[in-house]
Amino acid sequence: MTNWMGVVSRDHVQKGVRLGIAQVNHGKRAPLERMQPGDGIVYYSPRTTYPDGPPLKAFTAIGRIAEGDVWQAKDGDFEPWRRVADWWTDAVEAQISLLTRDLELTSGQNWGYALRRGLLTLSDGDFATIAEAMGVADRASGPAGED
Repeated sequence: MTNWMGVVSRDHVQKGVRLGIAQVNHGKRAPLERMQPGDGIVYYSPRTTYPDGPPLKAFTAIGRIAEGDVWQAKDGDFEPWRRVADWWTDAVEAQISLLTRDLELTSGQNWGYALRRGLLTLSDGDFATIAEAMGVADRASGPAGED
């Protein structure tokens, strides 16, 4: 299994959680096709709203990629690619500032620059640390679909 971190504003994350979907990189297909059922996924939200909302800098959703193929949706004039995700809706937001000393992700000097890619892989340890901070540590190493 691979663990993924999408960088998405909180308002877009909340919409995705409500819809039960994962969407990254402004609806691009290729990043979603690299994900597999059972992979962990967490969203980091630098801002509350896209593109210029107040800074947030928090992990805002966590779960696992569910069974199913990538598909293209219609959202007005926008046609993003999506896939189904099982979100742990009881997770709480966790500020990254409280975790920077504990994450491999933030160990490099210019770690924030990597967030610009919009999708990164996370180590199992980082996924578990984030899950613990979000109050769902018991599910971080569980099988796909466990909720």
